[in-house]
Amino acid sequence: MKIVIADDYQHAYESMQCRSLLDHHEVQVYHDVVSDPAEIVRRFASADAIVLIRERTRMPRELLDQLPALRLISQTGHAAAHVDLAACTDMGITVCGHGTSSEATAELAWALILAAKRKVVSEAIGLRAGYWQSSLGQSVRGLTLGIYGYGNIGSRVARFGKAFGMNVITYGGREASRQRAQADQVQVIDSREAFFSASDVLTVHVRSNAATRGVIKAADLAQMKDTALFVNTSRAQLVEPGALLAALQAGHPGYAAIDVYDNEPVLGASDPLIAMDNVLCTPHLGYAEHTTYEEFFGAAFEAINAFAAGTPINVLNPDVLGKLRTG
Repeated sequence: MKIVIADDYQHAYESMQCRSLLDHHEVQVYHDVVSDPAEIVRRFASADAIVLIRERTRMPRELLDQLPALRLISQTGHAAAHVDLAACTDMGITVCGHGTSSEATAELAWALILAAKRKVVSEAIGLRAGYWQSSLGQSVRGLTLGIYGYGNIGSRVARFGKAFGMNVITYGGREASRQRAQADQVQVIDSREAFFSASDVLTVHVRSNAATRGVIKAADLAQMKDTALFVNTSRAQLVEPGALLAALQAGHPGYAAIDVYDNEPVLGASDPLIAMDNVLCTPHLGYAEHTTYEEFFGAAFEAINAFAAGTPINVLNPDVLGKLRTG
């Protein structure tokens, strides 16, 4: 099969052991960022299969209409909001996905919390520039850690917080999340105002979908302390558009650590949050680490081989199986 791997920013494919799974296929890898639809079509035009790295390339119906050779989209990760699954099903294109990144993303969230509270990045930059200590960080011990979204990732971050001596709380949520929090002896707060105002560090771990987009409002952020830290390693779209920038400029919360943005990738430091002295920004590193990549890419490549053998696995649009597009 002719396979195209798109948006491999870090040249990760070249360093992964699992690439041997594609030894019997013709593989083309692109490392740069392309937004022009015509160029995307040109790159994908002859592909039997496309490997998408999470949500870096969108696949709407109008793009899929221009790819008559495409039979399979195999992506790293399970979420597929960036792919028009209904259009793929109509056209006989199979979409496969596998894997979650709870460990890696939880680690990154915790790294951001510690780095922001202890001012690790600014002090390291200052030392390289020839300066000695220039600011005073703060220990997290004894502070209140608010977890917005108590699922797999949120519960892991909660355990990190407890290990560091923090008081951990979570807000409302689905019944399964409430039960998990209670089993972990994490206090569930039912008042949004109380939750946002009590949190010294508030970290967001909610899936982005039609129901959760903009779920965190300007009024919520305004309740936060001027010393509080807001952390988002989930999706920027969970916050009401423009609300975080305005809130930080107003001083409530006083600080933020951000791994996700409204429009990615962010090039040329074009997002205004990056220039703010009270914000620590990273380029969507949540799941981007070697062990997770081996797992995710390995699963995507195994799905390609299973499809080629006539036994598709991890299919996200199962209704397509009765009408597969043939090569």
